[in-house]
Amino acid sequence: MSAVSMTASDLAANAGATEPRSHAAAAATPGTAAQAAAKPAAEPRYRVPLGQRVNAILKRVLPPLFGIGLLLGVWAIVAMKTQGFPGPLQTWAAAVEIFADPFYRNGPNDQGIGWNILSSLQRVGIGFGVAALVGIPMGFLIGRFNFLNSMLDPLISLLRPVSPLAWLPIGLLVFKKADPAATWTIFICSIWPMILNTAQGVQRVPQDYMNVARVLNLSEFKIITKILFPAVLPYMLTGIRLSIGTAWLVIVAAEMLTGGVGIGFWVWDEWNNLKVEHIVIAIFVIGIVGLMLEQALLLIAKRFSYGNN
Repeated sequence: MSAVSMTASDLAANAGATEPRSHAAAAATPGTAAQAAAKPAAEPRYRVPLGQRVNAILKRVLPPLFGIGLLLGVWAIVAMKTQGFPGPLQTWAAAVEIFADPFYRNGPNDQGIGWNILSSLQRVGIGFGVAALVGIPMGFLIGRFNFLNSMLDPLISLLRPVSPLAWLPIGLLVFKKADPAATWTIFICSIWPMILNTAQGVQRVPQDYMNVARVLNLSEFKIITKILFPAVLPYMLTGIRLSIGTAWLVIVAAEMLTGGVGIGFWVWDEWNNLKVEHIVIAIFVIGIVGLMLEQALLLIAKRFSYGNN
């Protein structure tokens, strides 16, 4: 009996203890519901209407298409009026045939257009790379030290306006071969923008930076690597972009004069074979490759432009 009575009393106590909790939970429920109702509903994401999106796409796509259409129209009219000049359709058919096998080899002087493009890019890369190794450090020194600036400024002003092709005979005389002579020409035309833009960037570094370096007693090496290089990098990349464009322009003319394998020689060889449609194809190829080089350097320049980051 006692066990039963104890159990009953325990149950009664538990029931009494449970009942207030239930009331408390019931009392808390309306408040929670009120808080949930008080929270603002999530705002729906704004979606641009389909018509506006289509208009934005058309504004970006239509002007280039009209430009290309204008070029093709003028080209077709000139082809109709000029005997022997290929029109767009004839040039397209020749391009399909050329790019069906761009890397064939039938001898040292009979190779596909792909090998000629790669040979030209190789010469540009070597000449451009050597120009960067020489021109960028020289630009730092000219911009950093007034004595070097005063000493080299007359020489740069004298030699920079000279046409790069005027240096080609000097290269042929010194190197005795056409290939290094063409690379030498690329070096000469590429070095000036790198020197001038790098030197200008160094000279535009705020004087406060240099004062801090002087207070911290930094070495010249640390001044160049920690202060000047980050500040001058956008100017340096601008010089590199200008140099690569000039180098790609010059290599075509240099290869026409030196011969061998290269896109310039390929153009001249096709002219000797009276294949004008191949020359037109080469013009487009040269333009596309130059555009790709410039856009790649522009992306790099934007990546390291502190004003945009």
